[in-house]
Amino acid sequence: MTISRPEADGVTIRRAERADVLAVVRIESASFPQPWPADAFEAFLGEPGFLVAVDPENRVVGYAIADVTPTHGGLLGHLKDIAVHPERRGNGVATALLGRVFTLMYTSGADSLKLEVRESNEPAIELYRSAGFEPLRRVDGYYADGEDAIVMLHDLDG
Repeated sequence: MTISRPEADGVTIRRAERADVLAVVRIESASFPQPWPADAFEAFLGEPGFLVAVDPENRVVGYAIADVTPTHGGLLGHLKDIAVHPERRGNGVATALLGRVFTLMYTSGADSLKLEVRESNEPAIELYRSAGFEPLRRVDGYYADGEDAIVMLHDLDG
């Protein structure tokens, strides 16, 4: 288990463990209209890019999942999922998780980090813009309910 220094809002960011999955699933369900199932999170256990933010009582208050994919020109980081418990939003937890993801992806050799976000998720889009992501393109009907996604990209070298 890797523990790091406390971040924003008194949270610590570490790699996810099996015992964290139920809390992650609950946050996912409270955050998204089409949440990932528990087995999707279990598949990422042991991966360095499955991170949780825990409070001083070791309760999971947020999480992020990211990985690195080879591309024709190098390595691309992909932020697959990130969420913070609704009661803990607005206190820097997501920003702290993003910062850790940036570092992890950069040290893994990625030149940039991409993500997809629902076009209607304005708070997330604003968070990503403030963290240095730029909109790249729209993907029509990306989500199962037909909503479009905005693909955003963050240059990790700059």
